Amino acid sequence: MKYYILFGPPGAGKGTQATAMKENYNLRHVSTGELLRNEIAAGTELGLKAKALIDAGALVPDEVVEGMIESLFNSVKDVNGFLLDGFPRTIAQAEALDAMLAKRGEEVTAVVSIMIPDQMIMERIKHRAAIEGRADDANEDTINNRIKTYHDKTEPLVEYYKKAGKYNEADGIGTIEEVRSRIFGIMDKF
Repeated sequence: MKYYILFGPPGAGKGTQATAMKENYNLRHVSTGELLRNEIAAGTELGLKAKALIDAGALVPDEVVEGMIESLFNSVKDVNGFLLDGFPRTIAQAEALDAMLAKRGEEVTAVVSIMIPDQMIMERIKHRAAIEGRADDANEDTINNRIKTYHDKTEPLVEYYKKAGKYNEADGIGTIEEVRSRIFGIMDKF
């Protein structure tokens, strides 16, 4: 199995590219938000625990999210691997993922990071707001906070995966096809 992690700031095109990555390499796209919603809808033990926490206004702890991901790794068999999007978000989660995979005799295959400059993040999110009517994407202070949060939370992970020799960057500037070609060029090495 291959285990890819997808990084990129808001507006970098992760959603658009994840679909192509999933299809081209027969991967299961794992979005942590979607995973939580699915577990809650299915009424699993982890889903019930997550729902109780969410209903109480609390954050779902790492162990619950990690349990859901491990459960998915154990149950999905008809793919060549997984594309993790939104996990890990912290060094502790990255270490937990490493431990989870080590138990399986596996490891993270590669991190693919779609990079665009901060000014382009602002432009793309404002453009998306105009097209999709998303109020949360129209406020500059909100966008700036999202950019800052991305840098604060993700940059330690970039260093973590660089040290492990797993980090790969794809320039996110250009057409969807140009960026996709760069991403596939990275993934084809593995």
